[in-house]
Amino acid sequence: MAPSPRTGGRQEAALPGVSSTLWALVILAGLLVAYCSQLAAGTCEIVTLDRDSSQPRRTIARQTARCACRKGQIAGTTRARPACVDARIIRTKQWCDMRPCLEGEGCDLLINRSGWTCTQPGGRIKTTTVS
Repeated sequence: MAPSPRTGGRQEAALPGVSSTLWALVILAGLLVAYCSQLAAGTCEIVTLDRDSSQPRRTIARQTARCACRKGQIAGTTRARPACVDARIIRTKQWCDMRPCLEGEGCDLLINRSGWTCTQPGGRIKTTTVS
């Protein structure tokens, strides 16, 4: 049998036996996954969390969060979790206004306003610096 004049002896680009309906479903599934991975307005999620306990009696933790904040808000911390907070708090470095410490902990600004401390009732202190 001679090759068809339309294809000139070449094979079709699509995989044999794969219908266009299946390709449409694959593309639709990809778009659905991309759409669903977006955050709802006013919410945050932790992207990375690294802990370093190499120094005695001290743990250094660094986290990166992804936030989708509303107008007038910016990424911050509320109750030791990433959250969208009023942008004024960040501009004025009044960190304790965003209630960064857990329930029952006391919040104090660092002297140079580079962060805050959360003091637990037992005397343990957690220091957070902003970079």
